This record gives sequence, C-alpha cells and structure tokens, in this order.
Amino acid sequence: MAKVISLVNQKGGVGKTTSSINLAAALGQHGKKTLLIDMDPQSNATTGVGFNSSDFENDIYEVITGKCEIEKAICKTKFKNLSVIPSTLNLAGIDLEFVKKMYSDKDFQRNNQLKNAIQSIRNDYDYIIIDCQPSLGLCTMNALVASDSVIIPVQCEFYALEGITQLLNSIIMVQNSMNPNLRIEGVLLTMLDGRTNIGLEVIEEIRKYFKDKVFNTIIPRLVRLVEAPSHGKPINEYDPESRGAEAYHNLAREVIERNGN
Repeated sequence: MAKVISLVNQKGGVGKTTSSINLAAALGQHGKKTLLIDMDPQSNATTGVGFNSSDFENDIYEVITGKCEIEKAICKTKFKNLSVIPSTLNLAGIDLEFVKKMYSDKDFQRNNQLKNAIQSIRNDYDYIIIDCQPSLGLCTMNALVASDSVIIPVQCEFYALEGITQLLNSIIMVQNSMNPNLRIEGVLLTMLDGRTNIGLEVIEEIRKYFKDKVFNTIIPRLVRLVEAPSHGKPINEYDPESRGAEAYHNLAREVIERNGN
C-alpha cells in the first residue's frame, strides 16, 4: 500500500512545489511507482511535469467533488515511474462546492473527500506525493486527512520559522480529530545560499527546534531548479548532473530509508 506524503507549508515561496515535483520524480528514478497529486489551483506541479489544461479531461477537482472516478484523472508522465493527477483553477471553487454539498447531504464530510478517493488506488503505487497550496484551507485539510505523513519545506532565510507554529497546531488538530496516525515525515531545508551566514544560522536554529526530524539533505538555491519547471521537466531530467538533481536524489533515498523500503 502506498505511503501518502503531503508537502505542506502555508507560507509561499519555500520551494514546496519544486520539492513535490522533484521528490516524486526522484522516487520514480529509484524504482518506486509514484503518483503526484496537485492540490493547488495554481497548477504549478501539473505544468512542472509537462502538462497543460488541454492535455487532460479530468482533474483533482472532479475527483474530490465526485464528478469522476480517480482512475480517470490519472495521467502518466513521460518520466520513469511517475504519474500525476493534475489540477486546474476549478479547484479554487472547492469551498463553495463543499458548502453546497453540506446543505444537500447532512452526512457529507468535507475534509475526507481526498482520503476516500485515493483508497481504491493505494495498492497501485509505492508513494503518493501531494503538493498542497500555500494555505491551511479545505484543500490542505483534505491532504492532511488523506496522508500518512507530512514533509515541511522550510527555506534557509531570516523568517524561516514564521507561521510554523500555526502549521504545527493544524497538524495536531488533524491528529486529534480526523487522522490520529498522521506524523511529521521530516523538515526539509530549502533554498540555501551558501554564500551567506544567515543560511547557516537558520539551519542551526531549525535543527535545534526540530532535532532528528530534519532531513540531512539540504536543497540549494540554484538557477537550474528555477528553470526546470518552465521546460515541463523535473531537475533529474532537465539537468541530471546538477547539484539540484543530486540533492533530490539524496532526499528520495532518505525518504525510502526512513520508510524501510
């Protein structure tokens, strides 16, 4: 049965989507059958693996609103062992859609729709990676309820821990009320500029705060990582010899080792 991991941080610009794409692709390169679910209406994970809205008929919005079966929304990418359930701007209207359903169906559980949807495909994959939007709204709550664990990307910059307490409180709330088995897979340090002292200071602070939950792998700030999504490719395909590709290869290996498979 697939391990379901969400990448979550309500703060934008921390490398969350970049890490979702490249971790999923690296797991595929390691021989793990992987599904990437785009739960952000901005659809950056979708375009980052080479798709646009004309390439598919169904997306995650149709899946969690019950308008199509999840199998019909899965698109195989051209990358090894990697499939994606795409997103469109339709997902931005999910709050209104769920409010309507709550009025018409008293038993409707708005935070459980993604969890219910993926049950039928969990045996088809080794890992399911969920890219969440930078908020703690309904899409992110659905992802947390559906997940076994979360990876928290934290950028190596001055305000790194800003908002982390709110995120941890949300995780605890989900653990207490909806998903008691949810745990923190790890904290991922991203966007390190090795030329600055502040980056090293932040690393020390975050390791002190999260201790052994912090991954050993640190993702550097690189132009090639920024360029890759515009070409619809993960970094291991866009520039396989780069430091970015090596970093995500190492991250995937850490995730696999932590899960004993």
